Amino acid sequence: MTSHDTTQTISRPARLTSRTALVTGSTSGIGAATARLLAAEGVHVLVSGRDAARGQAVVDDIVQAGGRADFVAVDLGGSYAELRAFAAEATDVLGGRVDVLVNNAGIYPATPTADLADADLDAMLAVNVRAPHVLVAALGPAMAERGTGAIVTIGSWMAQTGMPFGAMYSATKAADEQLTRSWAAEFGSLGVRVNALAPGATLTPGNEWSRDVLDAMTAGTPAGTVVSPDDIARGVLFLVSDDARMVHGTTLYVDGGISATHQVG
Repeated sequence: MTSHDTTQTISRPARLTSRTALVTGSTSGIGAATARLLAAEGVHVLVSGRDAARGQAVVDDIVQAGGRADFVAVDLGGSYAELRAFAAEATDVLGGRVDVLVNNAGIYPATPTADLADADLDAMLAVNVRAPHVLVAALGPAMAERGTGAIVTIGSWMAQTGMPFGAMYSATKAADEQLTRSWAAEFGSLGVRVNALAPGATLTPGNEWSRDVLDAMTAGTPAGTVVSPDDIARGVLFLVSDDARMVHGTTLYVDGGISATHQVG
């Protein structure tokens, strides 16, 4: 099943009609699948990313399927002022409020520690940690004032296990999990549910070239296969829906069992 199928196969009544959502990094892969599925559930989705053409293609898919979506371009590695301006623009485009924030955007230079370029390290910290923090700071208080909202940050199975590559990436995702716990404590009593979702080895259009590696990594897992963007989108949908009303401050591992069983390769 492709990410396009998620929208096309939904036949039950939409569960999130009249809500709005900002999904970062949603021009392809996990973010695009999440945007499509949320839209299929009645959400007005703000698609975002650096590539306007890809973003508009996702919006067009959603609109053609009967959903509501808009695109706003943003570089999450930009300045603090640019991130806050993006949050304000997203709020305006979505009609004055953001009910759901999905911090999906992330970058992953998978190098040994000594080979990680300074610019790549700075970019990872900016996109993977700083951007979610700034966006939650910009959008969370308004959710709390309304007494309702949901925030999901996409982490990684690598946040809880040691791997011989990608140390800084794993550290940024561990930071996202801790931010999630702290935000749940900060905003939960005010009606805002905050959780994280950790994908496993996920096959996306951006890493199709490494399919053989991903297949080898997941062959020994309980699921026995790679994770798909649609698998992650369904997990996000659960976390932002009323079905998860008692889920606060947790990380949902949608990883085929790779982190729990430590069977890699």
